[in-house]
Amino acid sequence: MKKNLLLFLIMIVALTTSVALVRIIDARTTVERKGVNDEPLYLKPATARRLALAFNGLAADWYWMRSLQYVGGNIVEFEDAHPESFTLADIDLHLLPSLLRVCTALDPQFIAPYEYGAFVLPEVDSEEAIALVNSGIANNPSSWRLHQHLGYIYWRRKDYEKAAATYAAGAKLPGAPPWMAAMGARMKAEGGSRDAAREMYRHLYDSSNDTSVKDMVEKQVMRLDYLDQREAIRNLLNGYKSADGRCVSSWREVASQLRALGLTLDAKTGAPLDPSANPYELIKNGCDVGLDINTKVPFK
Repeated sequence: MKKNLLLFLIMIVALTTSVALVRIIDARTTVERKGVNDEPLYLKPATARRLALAFNGLAADWYWMRSLQYVGGNIVEFEDAHPESFTLADIDLHLLPSLLRVCTALDPQFIAPYEYGAFVLPEVDSEEAIALVNSGIANNPSSWRLHQHLGYIYWRRKDYEKAAATYAAGAKLPGAPPWMAAMGARMKAEGGSRDAAREMYRHLYDSSNDTSVKDMVEKQVMRLDYLDQREAIRNLLNGYKSADGRCVSSWREVASQLRALGLTLDAKTGAPLDPSANPYELIKNGCDVGLDINTKVPFK
């Protein structure tokens, strides 16, 4: 009976302390408003660790949720004002590096923020992305997945030598799958190819448990499909112009050739559909192909 009572009291104290911790951090947080200067919104890592006491894991979770809310809220706000297609590089996310730094300082073994930062931060500040994942590797030296994410960042920067070296280093760690070594070799041979990009994204998708990361990977694969389709359609339009001495006046003039390319056509207009199922547009007087304003294909 006494043991049960003691356990109950410990749980009450822990819960009370947890609530107090979140309120303290919230009270120390400056809320972002339009027109306010660009001072950091959140505590410095050392301050957060001091306030967290023995509840670093809880505080890290709190900062992790704040990071996701910060990105999501800014995306929604930007999307409302800019209905056309956009990328994360178009959105002001300058506070994200600080949020993720605090989160990982509170719980250095929390892998999700490193993974998320590897995907999102290169659009904001690639140096911050590299620093974040390198700190993750220092704190989790046996994690081959963090080498995978760092290799991805270098690949995004078109630094294929460093990408190859990072994959090769991760391949030597316990539990690393054989494809890590293969990706290292492929980065050296054909780092900039779409096939290499597809393989990289496939492995990133398969190795991640984060739905937001999987969603970002799916969008990047969609962009690769679009680039392949655009190249094929351009070759078709250029061939038509060379043979006929003019550009096409409508998609229906090349409908059979488009189907032969494996493209799905819009039933009403005959326009080929992009990977997001929106029709492509004929531009430059029928001499080139472009994306519709409603497309979900990311521009970069």
